[in-house]
Amino acid sequence: MELPVVVGVDGSEPSLRATDWAADEAALRGLPLRVVYASLWERYEGAALAEDLGKPLEKVLAEDIVDGAARRARRRRPDLKVFTDIAPDEAEHALVEESGNASAVVVGTRGRSGLAETLLGSVSMTVAARADCPVILLRGSHDNQAADAVRGRVVVGVGDGGEESAVVRFALEEARLRGVPLEAVRAWRCPAHENVDHPLMAGEPARAHEQRAVTALEAALADVPPDFAVYPRTAEGHAHRVLAAASHHADLLVVGLLRRPGHYPPQLGRVAHAVLHHAACPVAVVPHR
Repeated sequence: MELPVVVGVDGSEPSLRATDWAADEAALRGLPLRVVYASLWERYEGAALAEDLGKPLEKVLAEDIVDGAARRARRRRPDLKVFTDIAPDEAEHALVEESGNASAVVVGTRGRSGLAETLLGSVSMTVAARADCPVILLRGSHDNQAADAVRGRVVVGVGDGGEESAVVRFALEEARLRGVPLEAVRAWRCPAHENVDHPLMAGEPARAHEQRAVTALEAALADVPPDFAVYPRTAEGHAHRVLAAASHHADLLVVGLLRRPGHYPPQLGRVAHAVLHHAACPVAVVPHR
């Protein structure tokens, strides 16, 4: 069964940029694209009222939005299969529901000012936290194309070894589709209380933390084909700062989101939350358990 790439649209420029990215992503994967606009009109007004009054303005606008986005995607990728839908629900709920039958969900973030661009909207954050599939988020300052490599690599943030296998697999596939290498980054820190004053012990705690980071990287990358170009790298510092810095030379930054049983509603972790606000490239959030 071909699970489509889903893109959420609302007629804004960020959502059209997201449509461009989603069209490229679907074409790279050989999958159809599903363009979704969420509107509560049908729920609140009902079908009977629609028959009495004729097609209301919001319904016309919704159809114009999805049709316009679909035409844009087809112009960009003429061979792409494109489907559209108007969902009678809040945008975040509709896209989370769509994620159950999608390969990935792509969303753009709205904002008319620098501050609004920096502070992601509630829809994007909710979808990233709760979706059942990877979610790719683009801000207005990000490149709106996924097919042609601009910076020439995909970066993945690596957590604790084997738990990250789904995250690494997704990042590896994204790099393979683009024909670029994968950079795997593991951040580490040496807590201040572990530093010691004796000159013979200087640096020992730090080396131990760095070695644990190297071991975690090796475990996470154990199943990567030996002929694939992967550059493992450890870096000292807070994970979100290390990954935000790495995003400046990446076409896509991939981070994991650990889903813990019994935690509802799901929440973004501190690292994913910070990276989404500060990354210099689109970010893919990949849920794993």
